[in-house]
Amino acid sequence: MSFRVSLLFLTMTVVVVCGQKRRLAKEEWNYRDGSERVSMRGVANLTQVLDDWRFDILNQVKGLLQHDHQSLLPDYSRIQPLSEALDDLYKEFNALKTHLGELTEKFGPLETFIDELKAKKASASAAPANPVRRRVIKKTPVVS
Repeated sequence: MSFRVSLLFLTMTVVVVCGQKRRLAKEEWNYRDGSERVSMRGVANLTQVLDDWRFDILNQVKGLLQHDHQSLLPDYSRIQPLSEALDDLYKEFNALKTHLGELTEKFGPLETFIDELKAKKASASAAPANPVRRRVIKKTPVVS
């Protein structure tokens, strides 16, 4: 009989605890509760402190990235395949940069020629050097 009573008591305890957990999970936090007691001066001070921290942290990270990036970024030389891939990428980038310089040199005279043609066309259309004079010939009536 005592086993049944203790089992019944244990079951009731489990049901009550589970029921209370569900009730707490469904309740939402009411942020308006107690809002009239909040010191706005304290909130403004806290906001200012957090803003100052954010500014300081961002400046420190920016300074580290600009001047001591090796302390923040991993050492890629320890990862051999990644190191080789970065090396290949660097070599390819430099080759493309060199090729772009060569193309720029080749197209230099062509750009000059095109600019000269545009200048000639603009000067020719703006004011003709020799104005064309036309003669008007009147027809004489034919008498028959």
